[in-house]
Amino acid sequence: MPGGKLFVRRRDGRIEVRINDYGRTLVRGAFANVLAAERDPDHEWHLALSGPIDPSLDRDDPLSMLAREKDTSTNAELAGLSVDEQFLNDTEAWAWLTTLQVTLRSVAQTKGLLTDEQLAASDEEVLTYVRSLQQFLFQLADCF
Repeated sequence: MPGGKLFVRRRDGRIEVRINDYGRTLVRGAFANVLAAERDPDHEWHLALSGPIDPSLDRDDPLSMLAREKDTSTNAELAGLSVDEQFLNDTEAWAWLTTLQVTLRSVAQTKGLLTDEQLAASDEEVLTYVRSLQQFLFQLADCF
């Protein structure tokens, strides 16, 4: 991804999205994968989405799992609906942020990227994807 700010908080409170076509394609695919993984138990990311954040806290608590699934679904749907917008309000930006976080977590779990060494040893395509997601996340988080 080229240098420069990808997200800018405007004076009117909106967040301007300055992502190029490649970036839009990348986030569109990420949002679509999260939605697909929620609906398809055979999707590669499904277990990463539905597993507990901290197994010691809510392994046997189906209400926690249901609440997480609902939040993820709602945010991923809103992110997908706003992916082509030039400006995001705070709710839409939060949906992007959380859905990109879920994407990064799912990629890390399914690709076995649990350490810096494992990430560095991954193939160039995965490494570029992860670094792009991280850049989006860090820059978007700076707007909050």
